[in-house]
Amino acid sequence: MSEEQKNLNSYWRTNLKYLLVLLVIWFTVSYGFGILLVDQLNTVKLGGFKLGFWFAQQGSIFTFVILIFIYVYLMNKLDKKYDVDEK
Repeated sequence: MSEEQKNLNSYWRTNLKYLLVLLVIWFTVSYGFGILLVDQLNTVKLGGFKLGFWFAQQGSIFTFVILIFIYVYLMNKLDKKYDVDEK
């Protein structure tokens, strides 16, 4: 296997690792906090709203948008590391 192929495999392995971690976070926030743990989280109030309700209605959306920015940041760093960034 050539050095270029090894770099390509390492690049995609890292990319998939980033995706997996970010999707697990998103799933935990949207499904776990918004559905499974809603009753426990509703004992806490955030801005006058129950925390479980907030996660179900707004928190998962905010988390998703933040995760998009984190993914862009991580991928820009990874692209520079493997010299495949846009110049």
